[in-house]
Amino acid sequence: MRKALTAVVVLAAGGAASAFLVNRGDTGNAASPAAQTVPINTTKVTQQTLKDTETEDGTLGFGATSAAVNRVAGTVTGVPDSGQELRRGNTVYSIDDKPTTLLYGALPAYRRLTVGTEGTDVLQLEQNLDAMGYTGFTVDDEYTSATAAAVEEWQDDRGVDETGVVELGSVLFAPGHIRVDSVPAAEGSPLGPNQPVLNYTGTTRAVTVRLDAADQRLATLGAAVSVALPDGKPVSGKIQKVSTVVIPAESPGKDPETKVEVIVGIANQKAVAAWTSAATDVTFTASERKNVLTVPVAALVALREGGFGVEVTDGTASRYVPVKTGLFASGQVEITGTGIAAGTTVGIPK
Repeated sequence: MRKALTAVVVLAAGGAASAFLVNRGDTGNAASPAAQTVPINTTKVTQQTLKDTETEDGTLGFGATSAAVNRVAGTVTGVPDSGQELRRGNTVYSIDDKPTTLLYGALPAYRRLTVGTEGTDVLQLEQNLDAMGYTGFTVDDEYTSATAAAVEEWQDDRGVDETGVVELGSVLFAPGHIRVDSVPAAEGSPLGPNQPVLNYTGTTRAVTVRLDAADQRLATLGAAVSVALPDGKPVSGKIQKVSTVVIPAESPGKDPETKVEVIVGIANQKAVAAWTSAATDVTFTASERKNVLTVPVAALVALREGGFGVEVTDGTASRYVPVKTGLFASGQVEITGTGIAAGTTVGIPK
């Protein structure tokens, strides 16, 4: 019978650890070769759900920020306050005393709307007119004379010229009601076209995390995460949006950084209502294996002929059993092997 040899090796699959290199003893009984001695330190094989998790820094706020950009040159005559919430029909800002009105829609305003115009932006406009109580037209993607009549009525209510035409810059389409984040444009200042007037977010609190590009595997749309709040209490979240952002170089000679920006939605808004902005810890689950057999990584031995095994013992004798490894996480490793079951006693090498 050959003596067991020992050497330190590094496990590469998700958690570096030392393991013992062994000969499997009596090669005439490959299925259950004998170990040299009964191990002093032992542990039990457990059946559990194994999760590979990583925790990253996050910032609680109101999610992604968008810019409201002026479309015509003029003087800023009205802006809201930072932190103010605006809803459908509210004035977002005014240029030359002409209001830009918030309407709901996913497609940004990009052209003048008048009789004969067709498209998704027309449908959005008509859906908003209908929601605000204007009638007499069919809600579809065609801007008809009936649409123009409803627009004139709306313009009269807004106190602007009744042209029946929606000029570019007179409406801001956003997915829903908005919260003013910052206002770079000051009242009374001249502003050229395509200049930002203000920045806005949604009104629902969310957590933003910027991951290194190498950690993109964590950013699975719709995946559940756990968010630790400043008071230490955890709250559940779900990944709502994943995008790539480029961070400019901090100084000359340095390269810009590519990050993966993750927006985490929080369903329980009451749990986060106390904070407008706060640092958080966000725990991502990269992978999960339910009801698998696990042992501490330290229980693995590296077999001289290749692969890994564990030293199975009944307290009076022991033998090395080859195993296949699965997920490594939290100091545990998933294993399968002949005769391995929950409760099996295995040795932990010194």
